[in-house]
Amino acid sequence: MSPVDGTPRGRRLRDRVPVRLRHHWKPAGALCAGLAVMLYAFGDARVSPYVTSASRVEADTITDDVKGTVGLYDTSVKHSVQLEYKQTDFDKMMKEFKKDGTKDPIPADLTIDGVFLSDVGIRLKGNSTLMSLRGNRGGMPGGGGMPAGGAGQRGGKASGGNGEMPEPPTGGGQAAGGQAAGGTAAGGTAAGGGQDGGDKAAGGGGAAAGGRGGGMTQYNLSADKPEELPWLVKIDEYVEGRAYQGEREISLRPGSNAQVPLNEALALALIDGTGEPAERYGLTTLKVNNRPTAVRLMVENPDTEYAEAVDGESVVYKARAGGTFDYQGDDPSKYETSFRQLNKVGSQDLEPVMKLAKWVEKASDEEFAADLDKHVDVDSFAHYVATQNLLMNFDDMAGPGKNYLLGYDLNSKKFSVLGWDYNLTFSGDATAGPDDQMSMGGGMGGRPGGTGGTGGKDGGTGGMPEGLPEGMPELPEGAEMPDFGDMPGAPGGDAGKGGGGGGMRSGHALKERFLKLDAFDAVYKKAYQDLYEKFYASGKATKTLDDLAEQATRAGVPAKDVESAVGTLRTTVTQRTTALAKNKEVTG
Repeated sequence: MSPVDGTPRGRRLRDRVPVRLRHHWKPAGALCAGLAVMLYAFGDARVSPYVTSASRVEADTITDDVKGTVGLYDTSVKHSVQLEYKQTDFDKMMKEFKKDGTKDPIPADLTIDGVFLSDVGIRLKGNSTLMSLRGNRGGMPGGGGMPAGGAGQRGGKASGGNGEMPEPPTGGGQAAGGQAAGGTAAGGTAAGGGQDGGDKAAGGGGAAAGGRGGGMTQYNLSADKPEELPWLVKIDEYVEGRAYQGEREISLRPGSNAQVPLNEALALALIDGTGEPAERYGLTTLKVNNRPTAVRLMVENPDTEYAEAVDGESVVYKARAGGTFDYQGDDPSKYETSFRQLNKVGSQDLEPVMKLAKWVEKASDEEFAADLDKHVDVDSFAHYVATQNLLMNFDDMAGPGKNYLLGYDLNSKKFSVLGWDYNLTFSGDATAGPDDQMSMGGGMGGRPGGTGGTGGKDGGTGGMPEGLPEGMPELPEGAEMPDFGDMPGAPGGDAGKGGGGGGMRSGHALKERFLKLDAFDAVYKKAYQDLYEKFYASGKATKTLDDLAEQATRAGVPAKDVESAVGTLRTTVTQRTTALAKNKEVTG
């Protein structure tokens, strides 16, 4: 019925609801009530679905590839890099890093070999390398940190003291086995040495490591010298899809001028040409704002393009420094703190890594020996493990820095292990053979599963404990090194637990089980012999050092510093070559 004034009456609320919904209001109401209950009960739960797509397409593509005047990693030319940023941005970044360890990027303008790129992102790169920036000079492995041979065995004397932690040298003391704190191989005993500072480490020699050009160098970093800081330059941080000569990220490695890490360059040069991926590198000058220039090593950083360049059609996962290879169940979110997927994000996921970790943990020794080749490219893995030993690198997939990548071939359904971050190569014992396990500071542990003896194949104690945790604080003055072998989780040389004795829980189950079982001895020794020929017997290492000396001089490192760094590395290479040539397992 119309109102008295004749105006049309408005529709009632119930009349505005669709007829079909009015007829079925009870099921609809029940559905809404159920959703409300679920939201209340499970509103904070995280859903992490698997990616079910079979796509192999890389979604993150380069749309603007800036061409340069010379090849970014052409080692035959002189390179230059300049960074310009607002001081206020830098100060804010450093304040946040010192406060809580965050390494957020700031905008900067980049000029590289004369080519200008505005608005790149730069951030600090590294873990324990950066400890000195946070007021902690007792950084641990992962890059720099404590001087080699710091504490020796339990009770061994350090720098003539009573097993106390030596004060780290300023300006970067010598590497493992070199002069430190007034004595040779300061830090006392290491795997079969004597008790006084100055004794030889692991039966090797005082110069068993890489000197200032290699290994355990203490970097005295300061915010007042940004040209010496380790930087990650991200070309596409603020400009999506941009790259420079196909590179989105460039890493400026720790160490500058006389401390430029020629050992890392040597390792990368030796790996190149062996059939396994190796990061490209080059020496460059770096100028930051109006600061003096410094000679730096720039290295290709493992990113999407690096992953896409891996042979075959592969998904590549980068292990995180604070992560683990332990099986953690079937929830993919549990693995995000241990691995970062570098490519094919959105079309592939972490499920293959989860399955590998589960199999390695659950398989018996018999199953592991019989079926490893169904999960892992065994020849490639043998090549990787042999490479780390030959290059005297204790900080590999089993080291404290977790420096490795997992490549999953989508066709063969098998994994390969790829190395990266070689700044601690040539810092182990030059006399170590294929069955010896490298450890921090020139010491030498045994093959995993050994008995925890005093050096050699059956599990030595090593010069410094392996597996020291990231961010471990500096010991107070006068404090003694803790007995890591008695701490919970320490392997202590128990059979099958990683060997090497005296270290906190470290290692990697895949590598340890591979080395422990005799079933893989032949393939491993074959890879070791082949790589020994390529690295050392052929003279390639010595020739590469000559080339690196030219590169360093061209970049601007003073001749006397080049001679010192290359000379120390040359001593290490000579000792390594001589020792391996006497080993019948190596020469056949």
